[in-house]
Amino acid sequence: MNRTFFQQGRRLVLATFSTLALLPFAAESQTFPDKPIRLTVGFPAGSGPDVLARVVGQRLSELVKQPVVIDNKPGAGGQIATLTVARGPADGYNLLLAEAGSVSIAPAAFSKLPYDAAKEFVGVAELAYADFVLAVPANSPYRTLDDMVKANKGKADPLNFATFGAGTPGHFGAAEFGDQAGVKVEPVHFRSTGDAITAIMSAQVSGAWISTAVAHAQIKGGKMRALAITATKRSPLLPEVPTTTEAGMPKLRFSAWLGVLAPSATPAALVDALNKRLVESVQSPEVTQKLVDAGFSVTGASTVDTDRRLKAEATRWGAIVKSTGFKGD
Repeated sequence: MNRTFFQQGRRLVLATFSTLALLPFAAESQTFPDKPIRLTVGFPAGSGPDVLARVVGQRLSELVKQPVVIDNKPGAGGQIATLTVARGPADGYNLLLAEAGSVSIAPAAFSKLPYDAAKEFVGVAELAYADFVLAVPANSPYRTLDDMVKANKGKADPLNFATFGAGTPGHFGAAEFGDQAGVKVEPVHFRSTGDAITAIMSAQVSGAWISTAVAHAQIKGGKMRALAITATKRSPLLPEVPTTTEAGMPKLRFSAWLGVLAPSATPAALVDALNKRLVESVQSPEVTQKLVDAGFSVTGASTVDTDRRLKAEATRWGAIVKSTGFKGD
């Protein structure tokens, strides 16, 4: 009996200490946030990730009654922004608008990456994903995906495809296209989104895989032509553009997730509070419509589902990178 009493007492003491340990975080989450939140974006103003960050950030600011500051730190395919947030405070006010390139692709593509995405970040909320359009110059001789494949299959000279940087979805999307089509593709890496778009419109390259969010305005304006889209169904923004399945390449399917991450030491109570508000923000009818109009497919996921997505995407993109043999350093 004495042993049973001792065990019960020990459990009571442990439970009490566990509860006391959680009290500071519980109290903090009740008052959080009480100052501006910084959301760092690894791409310039006007880019797809930036548009998403600003639309969601505005609604989040209204919900939490605090400013949400969008901090653009473009460069290195989003790696500069990712490193900045990884080295910043784990206090709930330091957040990253993350995308597939710097978090899912870079760990497999760069052996000397200055951060460990799997260990240094926790998923706060998946927000949306972007499909990709194969865009070519407006005066391109190719009017369909089949035209491009038939004209270049087996040729020694490669098709030059613009990318927004080494290690980005468009880079490995081009490699996937080349492998599946039996066409040689040479990626041409540009330092900025604007430079890559200019290269396509001026016919300096044969084409590029560009997110619908970035490409649809130029395509609608007649400055580029779209051959196919990687989505499961046609985009409402580009209803005339066939899917890759319709165009005869059903296995050519890739998209880029976008979501919010925080340094891994961020208290769970704050992560949960942020997740609730971010999901509420992105799934509000007004925000959803704005993002759909901008070319995104809206999700909004729990922290558990977001972490599950991060692991799955790292595995999927890692296999694609490995198949190409690419190493960025």
